[in-house]
Amino acid sequence: MDIIASLAEELKIRYKQVEDTVKLIDEGNTIPFIARYRKEITGSLDDGVLRELGERLAALRAIEERRCEVRRLIDEQGKLTEDIEKALDAAKTVAEIDDIYRPYRPKRRTRATMAVEAGLTPLAELILEQNRNSNITAEAEKFLNPEKNINSAEDAIAGAMDIIAERVSDNAEFRKWIRDFTFNKGNLVSKAKTDQDSVYRLYYDYNEDVRKMPSHRVLAVNRGEKEDFLTVKIEVDKVAIIEFIQGQMLSHHQSPSENYIKLACEDAYDRLIAPSVQTEIRNMITATAEEQATKVFGENLKNLLLTPPIRDRVVMGFDPAYRTGCKIAVVNDVGDVLATTVVYPTPPQNRKDEAEKVLTELINKYNVDIISIGNGTASKESEIFVCDLIKKQKRQVSYIMTSEAGASVYSASKLASEEFPQFDVSLRSAVSIARRIQDPLAELVKIDPKAIGVGQYQHDMNPKALSASLAGVVESCVSNVGADLNTASVSLLSHIAGINAKTAQNIYDYRTSCSRFKKRSELLKVKGIGEKAYTQCAGFLRVPESKEVLDNTAVHPESYDVAKKLLTEVGYNENDVREQKINEISERIEKKGLESLAKNLGIGVPTLLDIVSELKKPGRDPRSELPPQILRTDAMDIKMLKPGMEFMGTVRNVADFGAFVDIGVHQDGLVHISKLSKGFVKRAMDAASVGDIIKVRVLDVDVEKKRISLEKVFEK
Repeated sequence: MDIIASLAEELKIRYKQVEDTVKLIDEGNTIPFIARYRKEITGSLDDGVLRELGERLAALRAIEERRCEVRRLIDEQGKLTEDIEKALDAAKTVAEIDDIYRPYRPKRRTRATMAVEAGLTPLAELILEQNRNSNITAEAEKFLNPEKNINSAEDAIAGAMDIIAERVSDNAEFRKWIRDFTFNKGNLVSKAKTDQDSVYRLYYDYNEDVRKMPSHRVLAVNRGEKEDFLTVKIEVDKVAIIEFIQGQMLSHHQSPSENYIKLACEDAYDRLIAPSVQTEIRNMITATAEEQATKVFGENLKNLLLTPPIRDRVVMGFDPAYRTGCKIAVVNDVGDVLATTVVYPTPPQNRKDEAEKVLTELINKYNVDIISIGNGTASKESEIFVCDLIKKQKRQVSYIMTSEAGASVYSASKLASEEFPQFDVSLRSAVSIARRIQDPLAELVKIDPKAIGVGQYQHDMNPKALSASLAGVVESCVSNVGADLNTASVSLLSHIAGINAKTAQNIYDYRTSCSRFKKRSELLKVKGIGEKAYTQCAGFLRVPESKEVLDNTAVHPESYDVAKKLLTEVGYNENDVREQKINEISERIEKKGLESLAKNLGIGVPTLLDIVSELKKPGRDPRSELPPQILRTDAMDIKMLKPGMEFMGTVRNVADFGAFVDIGVHQDGLVHISKLSKGFVKRAMDAASVGDIIKVRVLDVDVEKKRISLEKVFEK
């Protein structure tokens, strides 16, 4: 198999692009580094395509490895023929390769192997010859063998049919045809296994074309089966399949063997083929569903991590609770903890006046600007209390509802205990809830991505594959935003391309013992960072205090000379960059000719444009260009909603079937995929992303079930 050609065809990109990118990957370059700093080599492939290419490269290499292994195993038996070689070369999946290997694979003891041991292979061959003149019963009597429990002609014929059935089952072409037929023509059918009502009631009497079943329904049915609410199977036209097998096995003339072969074919399908093929197909559609769910989760996670930070604000983190009280943490504009306390404005204590007094004192003492309320238990009561509280304040205070998903995981972690040894678990959660709005990326990287709660059925997926994929998403986000080398946490640093957890700790230890980094190149003094690691990570780390202005940009150190030469070419210098006085740089470059200038500088146009972008805004945060988070001053209740009401809302999660939008009533509403776009979209994430601020209209409200149906409002 030409893996490069296969990847080019799958991803619809040029052969040369794939070939050069694979070489970069094999040399140990990280995806963020390749995406950002090797655009001329890859043809400007973006991060998403590069990750998909890397994943498919690994998968195709695994198929190739299995192909070579099977070829070797068959060859060791002395049975490798030219036809088998051709069949192996043509196989496109591991399943097809294993089908070819099936007849040669060492078998456990089966009915067929016992029949072979009893000497019934010649009888099976005789039946398969389909000789019109054969007397099968008479021939079978020659194979009686009481020691092997062959006591009659019927026993001998049954054993011979077992041998034939296994040969049918081992036929790679039959299995491929049956697998394709079952996938294309079969229905996945689920039935209730209990009278008990559940979230799976939709699937209590359900069937759908296997090949058309969307990923979220595949995963839902799987979970219902796992939790013992459903029985699930694939139904297919069994008669058509058996007729196909019989048609392949029978000659065109009648013979005494015909009925035996027909029965053996039927037995082969029912006993040997159908169970394994159905399992293979269920595994295949589950793998596809998991892959799609992982993409949805990854896209949601990316958009959540890139939520615009709310900078230069003092924030009060409010972690709601009932009996144990609401945990409070006030953090300054850079996230340092100023104060913590516990108040009891919610049931059963209802000590609202006391809580109001305590929080008012904190608001005035520390000039609190925003109250960040966790959206978990008791959040509605807490939101109402906070709204009443801020109405009574002399200074302007607003609030925001913040997802506290994963906060408890973080607060109980070793990292949190090292960061805040003086606080108990609950107060750490309040700090996290406050910091999440100041810099979502810096805070959320401390949490296992699976605990952040922006996916669908993530707990049903392969943990290793999901973790690897999400780790790549986090790495891309952190690298895209960049990190301040002197203030970034160990958690944040460990997600920078080219840096692992140990190296991140070494960076932290270095700056703790040697004061702050004064320039990027100091990284080379850190233990564990050699030239190769430095090349991968340097462009994603910033040193705002450096005398070298380019150290506070995404311009890679390897391009510093080029960047300075560019400035000279268009009549600027480094001070102009520092003072942001290069507003006309694009116009001056255009006069000189973009391609001509790039050629003179010895770089490609994509790299030139990236350098110019960084020179225009040194130290810029790409998240600042996104719509800001919504701050509120008044609360609403689901009971106040009426069809036709319109709101600005924040997309909190996106699944295949729609987007969940926070409109400020504690319960997120669902915009079904059919209401997300003016035209048809195959996936909801093609029309909405986590963090989007959109205008929605209420369609329906079910107060009892806490369900809100919304539609997106499109400007005329």
